[in-house]
Amino acid sequence: ATPPPEGATPPAAGGGRGADAGRPRENTGPNQCHDITVYPEIGLAGGACGGYGLLLDISDVPNPKRIDEVADINMSFWHSATFSNDGSKILFSDEWGGGSAPRCRETDKYEWGANALFTIEERKMHFKSYYKMPAAQTALENCVAHNGSLIPIPGREVMVQGWYQGGISVFDWTDVAKPVEIAYYDRGPVDAERLVSGGSWSVYWYNGLIVSSEIARGLDIYELLPSGLISQNEIDAAKTVKWDFLNAQEQRKIVWPPSFAKARAYLDQLERTSGLAAERIAESRKSLTAAEKASPSARDQALSRLAADLQKDAASAQDAAKVRSLIEAVQELEK
Repeated sequence: ATPPPEGATPPAAGGGRGADAGRPRENTGPNQCHDITVYPEIGLAGGACGGYGLLLDISDVPNPKRIDEVADINMSFWHSATFSNDGSKILFSDEWGGGSAPRCRETDKYEWGANALFTIEERKMHFKSYYKMPAAQTALENCVAHNGSLIPIPGREVMVQGWYQGGISVFDWTDVAKPVEIAYYDRGPVDAERLVSGGSWSVYWYNGLIVSSEIARGLDIYELLPSGLISQNEIDAAKTVKWDFLNAQEQRKIVWPPSFAKARAYLDQLERTSGLAAERIAESRKSLTAAEKASPSARDQALSRLAADLQKDAASAQDAAKVRSLIEAVQELEK
């Protein structure tokens, strides 16, 4: 998006990319796309195409096919798309006004300049919710949803996203109907007296770091810190995923190598959601610690016993699916 001149009056809430408020659109059928995110490993692509979000079948690469489309009266400019790691969900961002306007004020609707979240069922998209960074911004801060990427936390769908002068927001959309912010960083306005374009234009997770391109103030590099919403084990497990390069428009399936951090991350998630009895979580943590310190042969025996015990737990656990993921993580450590 092209930044407005310094000191410019913020444009009114508009339809289309920078259009005046209330101006009706003409010829709204898409003839171009702002961004198309391809996910070769699932054979799908998500097209953010101005007034529409498209789902494309790219399994036959030379002959892509449009298989579904969605529109939304609250979305002004469909800007970019991100799939969940398993491909069962898709998120579209709305760069209302081209990113030049304040759209995160207390008086702005939650749905404006936000993300629209969908499930993908039988190759059709089904709307579930919106996500917008929750902290109200001033009229002197251009703020809408913009570029971001997934953070590779096993067992969760977590994304980091730039919101121009709204800063960066890290949010969990595992429950696609109830996305929630779990971390953020906000520098505040570039200028306290006039609108000057700035903020996080793009932000991506890359090999353990969060890298943000800040329009007015340079490159910001962050590390995630643990809290009640994200544990150190989850952060450590995310750091085990290493990439040689990152192309934001070519999404790659995240695969975690075996690690004790991954197993512990699943235990932390089970504790957070009461998905497994507290005493079993405590016992499993002790077993993991003992196995990690043991000799190779003793380690395999200890891990095998732990996996067998967890198999029994899965039958009655509140979150049996997460317990099964934990079992797989433990069994991977035996190999």
